Amino acid sequence: MHPALQGLITIIIGVGGCVGYFYFSNFVLDRFLFPAKGPQAGRNINRANMVRPWLFLFPAIFALGLYLAYPVIETLRLSLTDRNLGGAFVGLENYRQMVGEPKFWEAMRNNMLWLIVVPAASTAFGLMAAQLTDRIKWGSIAKSLIFMPMAISFVGASVIFKLVYDTRPAGQEQIGVLNAVWLAFDGGVWSFVVLRLLPAVLLAAFAVLMLYVIYLALVPLLRRNTAHSGGSRLTALVRVIVAAGAAWLGFLASRSILPVLTVALPYGEPQTWLTIPFWNNFFLMVVLVWIQTGFAMVILSAALRGIPEETIEAAVIDGANPFDIFFRIKVPQIMGTIVVVWTTITLVVLKVFDIVFAMTNGQWETQVLANYMYDKLFRANDWGVGSASAIVIMLLVLPILVWNVYNARKEMR
Repeated sequence: MHPALQGLITIIIGVGGCVGYFYFSNFVLDRFLFPAKGPQAGRNINRANMVRPWLFLFPAIFALGLYLAYPVIETLRLSLTDRNLGGAFVGLENYRQMVGEPKFWEAMRNNMLWLIVVPAASTAFGLMAAQLTDRIKWGSIAKSLIFMPMAISFVGASVIFKLVYDTRPAGQEQIGVLNAVWLAFDGGVWSFVVLRLLPAVLLAAFAVLMLYVIYLALVPLLRRNTAHSGGSRLTALVRVIVAAGAAWLGFLASRSILPVLTVALPYGEPQTWLTIPFWNNFFLMVVLVWIQTGFAMVILSAALRGIPEETIEAAVIDGANPFDIFFRIKVPQIMGTIVVVWTTITLVVLKVFDIVFAMTNGQWETQVLANYMYDKLFRANDWGVGSASAIVIMLLVLPILVWNVYNARKEMR
């Protein structure tokens, strides 16, 4: 059968089936179940009107239950069974085995690193791009170029960046951009400036930024009248957690300044970037940041355009400089949008799989939870531990989903 004819028949059957379902279900409801005649006509009409919405919603509810709810329940069941024992119930044994594996904790550690770096970098770059492209004549072209990676699949982007990180043996011509740049350094002044001084300055700036975050998080708690600052116990707890996390990150950054300045770098030797532990995670993150920056830019650009001009004009009249206008006028007004973009990218990060699978396959300490789950399910054929790791991913995603839905409903009200 010709594919076009097959598609046409499929459309006719699908549309006809939907129309037939709604027509006959309505017919049965009004004619046989609750007929609008006889001494109970009024009561039947009321009952039919109560049942009708659920009758029409049934196909959608059934499909959602089949494709969303059932897999969750089945995954939970499989996580409590053992395939090698014929699917016997083993309780939490798979979870115990999972938390006892170093690879699981490596995946958890890397996922946390991804969660810290990727949403922050993507949102910051997207905000910066949105602000700058709105001020230049060729901003539309720049936005198109920045947004273009969104049209590329994760695997396609990984292939592109594998070429960027490509390594050939010493003495051969390097086709990888990163190695070509690296070999240009020979230990001279620019090598010191670019490879030691600049990273050290960035680390110091990051440590200062973390101090500022701590200040912003703790100042409302230190004020006497916290009730007027919107402080509740939950908010106070969140502020303390944020301050503690910022303090830890600031400590790590400041502790790394001296090693960065004194590290011995192998000048003149091509590097296999994806095999360098710890740093290779950042090389993988660059791919996702490259893709997600366009998404963040589009959303934040629309939010920036929605800021009332009166507030900006008032700030200019009061003598505010461009930095004050951006950080104290614009950013607070679009903070809700920034948080939504941040959490949306966070959800993407928690599900990241394709990039790691295509570039390192979880080797050289780059394992993440989704790739760990794939390894267990389809390579080790261990559905118990694989399903347990899937449940862990779902539990990590669930609070962010609930929070996003809560905020969306709050915005609608």
